[in-house]
Amino acid sequence: MPEEKPRIAFAGVGRMGANMARRLKERGYPIVALYDPVTQAALPLAQELGATASPTLAGLTAAAEVIFTVVPDDAAMRAVFATGGGDSLLTGAEGRLFINCATVTPGLHAEIEVLAARVGARTLEACMASSITQAREGTLYLMCAGAPEAFERAEPILRELSASMRYLGAAGRAAQVKALVNMVMNINTAGLAEGLGLGAALGLDVATLREVFSQTGAASRVLETDGEDMQNRDHLCFFSAAHAAKDSGIALALAEQAGLCLPLAAATKAQYEAMVKRGFGELDKSGIAELTFPGRG
Repeated sequence: MPEEKPRIAFAGVGRMGANMARRLKERGYPIVALYDPVTQAALPLAQELGATASPTLAGLTAAAEVIFTVVPDDAAMRAVFATGGGDSLLTGAEGRLFINCATVTPGLHAEIEVLAARVGARTLEACMASSITQAREGTLYLMCAGAPEAFERAEPILRELSASMRYLGAAGRAAQVKALVNMVMNINTAGLAEGLGLGAALGLDVATLREVFSQTGAASRVLETDGEDMQNRDHLCFFSAAHAAKDSGIALALAEQAGLCLPLAAATKAQYEAMVKRGFGELDKSGIAELTFPGRG
């Protein structure tokens, strides 16, 4: 008989978490419980997947063997693991595996690993370098770190979510790499917005300029994903400006620890922070073009 698949729960069912849950359900994994700080956000998805919308974090842990956390930042990560006490995923967590997908400070992943070990649980960071469409299709690029035993246990599940996956070593290493990925992506996005914005100001045809960029040294993955959106002002959110600012900040903190000065990363963070201050934080990162194209923002 085939081995029974573990019961899975999700803490955080925003755009990424919800589509990861849908994907795993389609691949035959029982999605038994969902939790979101905004309780009503979990109810429709719970009904769709035949799961329970748990009112508590401890209830989520009680329902499943494997718990994914897909939360926005350090504060949210600390809240679900209740490092200050109270309702917590770590209550009754012996034998559980927590797969943590948030882009948070690398040291926090190591801290959570220690807390989980104290109650007999394991953690694995599985940082994602893809977006909503890839989460739904099971084609994420995953960067994983933690104890080898945790990775071995999580790997069959993560294979259903990813087209490519890398194991990078001890807790915190995947978060470091993810911070650098997003730092470079954000710099590229800001540079593209400036190039296309200047082209528009000079009266150049932006579509032609994008084509020239694609065939020269100005080509980039960001040009493929964001160039047309910048031109057309289509900033439907796949990766928000607020998250871009936060992730650039993580990378800059790592640079400070390493004694490095990264002026491009600092300037890019300032641009995304400017978007947030102007109320554009929930626009896609392509919305940085609103700061550079003539006649906009």
